Amino acid sequence: MEKARILVVDDEPDVEALVTQKFRREIRKGQMEFVFAQNGQEALDHLASDPDVLMVLSDINMPKMDGLTLLSRLGEDHQDLKTVVISAYGDLDNIRTAMNRGAFDFLTKPIEFEDLETTIQKTLTHLRMFRRLQREKAEAELARATLSRYFSPSVVRSLSECPGDVQKGGERCVATFMFTDLAGFTPLVETLDSETIVALLSDYIDGIAKIVFDNDGTVMKINGDAVNAVFGAPVQQPDHATRAVQTALEIDVFAEKFRQDWNDRGVDLGATRIGVNTGQAIVGNFGGKSFFDYTAYGDSVNVAARLEAANKDLGTRICVSGATRDQIEDFSGRPAGDLLLPGKSTALAAFEPLPTDQSAHPAIKKYCEAYGKLAEDAADARQSFAALVADLPNDPLTLLHLQRTLSGARNVEIKISQK
Repeated sequence: MEKARILVVDDEPDVEALVTQKFRREIRKGQMEFVFAQNGQEALDHLASDPDVLMVLSDINMPKMDGLTLLSRLGEDHQDLKTVVISAYGDLDNIRTAMNRGAFDFLTKPIEFEDLETTIQKTLTHLRMFRRLQREKAEAELARATLSRYFSPSVVRSLSECPGDVQKGGERCVATFMFTDLAGFTPLVETLDSETIVALLSDYIDGIAKIVFDNDGTVMKINGDAVNAVFGAPVQQPDHATRAVQTALEIDVFAEKFRQDWNDRGVDLGATRIGVNTGQAIVGNFGGKSFFDYTAYGDSVNVAARLEAANKDLGTRICVSGATRDQIEDFSGRPAGDLLLPGKSTALAAFEPLPTDQSAHPAIKKYCEAYGKLAEDAADARQSFAALVADLPNDPLTLLHLQRTLSGARNVEIKISQK
């Protein structure tokens, strides 16, 4: 138990001797320590240089500054202190005023030292409990601030109400996972000064994280320029796949503008590639008691990472799995191919999500018709893609499938080379 440092404010000359005599055992054991002032102004001067005082024991009638004025000043500058006032017996007006100005308790003169001891102990007990609650509140606010670095504000509110949702360990659940990566960033680091890299990366990550948070997602990892996020955990979201794809589209808009801005400044920034997959994984806090590491483990997470890398072979910037597409009733986009991902023995259907207006464009509909012919091994698939080049001359998927058909491909199965 910490030593209780108490400031006694009284102009009577024998008060110091009486108090130190009465509490000599507590003083000797290091449980209490008393300091003294003869009026309110002297008390304030002392408190200005003595932050260890826990409580004030003050008379009311004193020269220079009385106890009631002192109470008002303490309420302004020392709100964490507790004050017990001493007044003559029957002086109810002063006692009422003192309590209204924030006194914790009062004693009447002549002082009964047993009452004084009981009142001091009660005040100190209350004060210690109050300070403990303040510490716990500060720790909770710090924890909330820490959570806010990972979770959206709405998720933080939910976790504040149900903290058990993010306890140590994980649980198996279905969620949607997203990986982003900034192409060519590693060699770029070698060519730019540190201040430029810090400014670029800080604004880039901040922009992506904000979009994830705006869609109630959770940032699980930031590794350099790469961001790993999840939707549907730790708070369940029935539309987690929709949120993830919407996030990917918004990130794409942000990243392309960000890229152009830096290109205009002479920095050859690459495209941001995004992979999204929905499935079952073990999600939770695997950091233990002293370290917070909210993450996910499972094949569904690995597939999302593989889809991010697959964008390089496909020429796209966003690639989502069929499992994600199937979760979205009004999915807006087009098929990219059946991908043979590294480490996988069966192909996985992949799609490129598109904004609604772009998805409804006649050229995209023609692409889907040509893709359907290729998927069915139709002989005229090559001609359909060749004709489409006039409408979509720079479209990476059109050019990819045209090249494949020219090389003899008769299906939509694509082997992805990236690991």
